[in-house]
Amino acid sequence: MLGVGPRALLYRLRCLLKRREVDVWYDPAYRLPFTGIEFSGLDPRRADFAAWWLRESKAVAPSWWRTPRRASYAELARVHDAALLESMARPETLAAVFGVDPSDVPVDEVMRTVRLATGATIQAAGEALRRVKPQLNLLGGFHHAGPASAGGNCPVNDIAVAIASIRADGFAGRVSVLDLDAHPPDGIAACLATDPDHWIGSLSGYDWGPLPGVDETLLPEGSGNVPYMEALHALLGRMPPSGLVFVIAGGDVLRGDRLGRLDVTLTGTRLRNVAVAAHLEGVPSVWLPGGGYSKNAWKALAGVGIALSTGSLDPIPEDYDPIGQHFAGIAAQLSKHSLSVSDELSADDMAESLGLRPSRQKLLLGFYTEAGIEFALQRFGILDQLRRLGYDNFRVEFGRQDPGDRIRVYGFSDGKEEVLVELVLERKRVAGHPVLYVHWLSLRHPRAQFSLLRPRLPGQEVPGLGLAREMGEMLALMALRLQLTGVVYRPAHFHTAYAGRHHFSFVDAARHGRFEALIRDLGDMPLLDATRAVDEGRVFLDGKPYAWEADEFVLWLREHPEERGEVALERQRAHFTVV
Repeated sequence: MLGVGPRALLYRLRCLLKRREVDVWYDPAYRLPFTGIEFSGLDPRRADFAAWWLRESKAVAPSWWRTPRRASYAELARVHDAALLESMARPETLAAVFGVDPSDVPVDEVMRTVRLATGATIQAAGEALRRVKPQLNLLGGFHHAGPASAGGNCPVNDIAVAIASIRADGFAGRVSVLDLDAHPPDGIAACLATDPDHWIGSLSGYDWGPLPGVDETLLPEGSGNVPYMEALHALLGRMPPSGLVFVIAGGDVLRGDRLGRLDVTLTGTRLRNVAVAAHLEGVPSVWLPGGGYSKNAWKALAGVGIALSTGSLDPIPEDYDPIGQHFAGIAAQLSKHSLSVSDELSADDMAESLGLRPSRQKLLLGFYTEAGIEFALQRFGILDQLRRLGYDNFRVEFGRQDPGDRIRVYGFSDGKEEVLVELVLERKRVAGHPVLYVHWLSLRHPRAQFSLLRPRLPGQEVPGLGLAREMGEMLALMALRLQLTGVVYRPAHFHTAYAGRHHFSFVDAARHGRFEALIRDLGDMPLLDATRAVDEGRVFLDGKPYAWEADEFVLWLREHPEERGEVALERQRAHFTVV
């Protein structure tokens, strides 16, 4: 098999006989607290997804997980000058680093994430030297930050800070950095320019000019697995003996990555990781994720842990949904008692049911209490994320709205109470099946502002919370608990249907065929441009102006016959053009 030489085969055999122990550094606060960063292609949940899979698959044993501490500013100052570190207190600086609007930057929480990742890299370096055991940090590899400047998604340079830390503790051996990110290690080269004994090797797809002191290999765009692995083996052959190696196992080399361009498959990244792990067996090493801007970036990161512990080349299932699996595990631990009222009817309950006295509490959909919903939001991590965005003192309120039940989640910010989440839900029958019907869903982040970096989508009053996927999973779990067969909503715009395209389908088969044809024919248009074109009447169907069809869109939670033949026929028949 490509890239599996004798050394890698022996490594995999030893891992098969006995899993290789690896420390994995992770904290839930690794999730970057931005709500608009996904416009750049960076999923802030990448570390979460990788951690959940490594736990669920048992590739990483429970005792191997490590919780990081925050790096101190004194440790950061060993590498970075005071002006750079001082600038990190300004939202404008961090916004420029991560490509978001300044209004989307909760400075203290962003720096908490950055300092936790850097602290983990420092700790991992020390543990690698002490125990000669591979270390994997699920956030880090900020290789573009220099001594006096930040770089793209790299506010500080965690590798350089870790090297300065072990030097301060007396380590005098050679340190090597194997940078397998799709972009060159310009910041690391600048930070290590005065280090007494180091080597930097780089395999990338971008030519940013010569980097003094870097053994750099430049691959052409679209290289793919074979040239990539050939160049990797050549680079490993030139690596000198080292006392500690940092490996940036970049996920941006993947096929489909908008910033990587190297066209390596997920299997190719796993082969890469196994080859490097085999080459470094017995050498202290710290592994870091670097960049990754595609939907599969988390799988590349999880694949590092798999390669280090088991040496397996088995892929992560294509249909594995990390949020769905994680939330289902939490839901299984939530008892009816924590979400609803007691099963036992008291005299007061009987009086309320007979209308002899006012109801003491409202129930959402006849089941959930306000306290139960708030408890569920806490258990699923929604309230923690809202706290990181600058809200607190939450309150859940139910009400009636024709049709359905209304739920609002309030939070305080700057002394003002804001509506953060609003839903209107109803039990209803659709296509002969009982479903949870979502008449209205609004996720509101009033602290943020629209800008060129955070454009207003049709229908939005304020920016969103970046929690649509989590909210969708909660609604599906609510429907399952209520023994309903699906979740239904009417997407008012193209982008609201596009977000659910992988799990939802239009109830009417011909309507879904037109939706699939629209996605096909809009091609590579950015989502904002596409949804605006539809809303503004600039999209034509078979030569005539097309008006968006806000029909019922359903996620079936139980077996349901699909009319794929009619979908396919309409998809082939319909042709859209953009004026």
